[in-house]
Amino acid sequence: MIKHSTDFDAVVIGSGPNGLAAAITLQQQGLFVLLLEGKSTIGGGLRTDELTLPGFQHDVCSAVHPLAAASPFFETLPLHHYGLEYIYPEFAAAHPFDDGTAAILQHSVEKTALSLSGDKDAYIKLLGPLVKSWPGMAADILGPLHFPKHPLDLAAFGLNALLPATYLAKRFKTKEARGLFGGMAAHSIQPLSNAATSAIALVLMANGHLKGWPVPKGGSKNIANALAGYFTSLGGQIQTNTYITSLDQLPSAKTVLLDITPKQLLAIAGHKFSNIYKWQLERYRYGMGVFKIDWALDAEIPFTAADASKASTIHIGGTFEEIANGEKQTSKGTHVDKPFVLLTQPSVLDPTRAPEGKHVAWAYCHVPNGSTKNMAYQIENQIERFAPGFRERIIGKHTIDAAQLQEYNPNYIGGDINGGIIDLAQLFTRPALRSSPYRTSAKGLYICSSSTPPGGGVHGMCGYNAAKRALKDVFNIQL
Repeated sequence: MIKHSTDFDAVVIGSGPNGLAAAITLQQQGLFVLLLEGKSTIGGGLRTDELTLPGFQHDVCSAVHPLAAASPFFETLPLHHYGLEYIYPEFAAAHPFDDGTAAILQHSVEKTALSLSGDKDAYIKLLGPLVKSWPGMAADILGPLHFPKHPLDLAAFGLNALLPATYLAKRFKTKEARGLFGGMAAHSIQPLSNAATSAIALVLMANGHLKGWPVPKGGSKNIANALAGYFTSLGGQIQTNTYITSLDQLPSAKTVLLDITPKQLLAIAGHKFSNIYKWQLERYRYGMGVFKIDWALDAEIPFTAADASKASTIHIGGTFEEIANGEKQTSKGTHVDKPFVLLTQPSVLDPTRAPEGKHVAWAYCHVPNGSTKNMAYQIENQIERFAPGFRERIIGKHTIDAAQLQEYNPNYIGGDINGGIIDLAQLFTRPALRSSPYRTSAKGLYICSSSTPPGGGVHGMCGYNAAKRALKDVFNIQL
């Protein structure tokens, strides 16, 4: 039940990074905003908890945050005044190989290129111009389709970004460069032969060079707590333990923004939508799910390639070809024996996350949507492959399969953490083909989740862009 009986200018449903960003953007304009959260704590994918043993602080969902640190919206907020502190590793990411070496994404484009030996020139040619132009076009890329401020830079980016990763990877000859690129592209959570899978790789690598891949001190919950602290300092109100299943539950408001995916949107507000809009939402497609595991460890992960321990994220998957094959098979509904694994051990950077001398580690692999299969054995085998002795250091474990992820967070349909597959067919039409992707067909109702541009990731840009649209439409405020 809503505790507030007063009228609001705006109500935002869902307190993930996009819901928080939308609420802040509206509140900054002097509106009276209520933010509703179904769980007892805010955050969506930004939560930290003792999942294994007392004193071990694990990130329940997201853990490493290159896009949060580089978000054009978050950068404008004084979040450090509300307890947010990023810790930056020596290296952004590492990609170990079976021969004991590892490809490393370093802060410098040139140093990274030098380490890739035979692909030095190719790497500089691909990443150098993007790193230089990214600050000026970041808001264009992380927003809806529109005429950009820097059209030539965006066109140059698009020529590479829209290519399948399997095609763009041909620019590299060495296993190091190809593997590093493949691990980045696999963040797209779809077959690497799909068009536009190069986009996420290029964005992540560019931001690794510009901003690094940091972890928030104390855990991901502190990003949400800082955003909420700033929002309430402006006069915004938050109510938790309020799970919305119908618009009838809401107090009177001039506009409502929903940080949910099309499936929940239809359930809550489908009766208000036009037939064509409902038809489009019903055909919205979700992608692969993830199986996630957290460990309490009695020591660091013993990587054969020592530099892997100096990176905030480790991509476990071997060669480009192995990763591409695994993602292709998984997308077809197969659970592979050697999955691509995203791994981090944040306590190496942040000792507050575990008791003295102990560590926490976090990993996930991609699985078919809705999977209930426990992939702990396969994930641990992959890590053991590049860090012999890893299993001996495990003193606690927590797992969550794709179906359980949806139970935990209804936005993760079938374990899809991206709010729907971001393939070419849904790249520009998330969640429906409209003049604005954030407007629904019902007046005053907007969708602000990762199912809108630019998609998944902790950057808040979906919420910020949706709030901008609502401000212009409903309040005649132009940002």
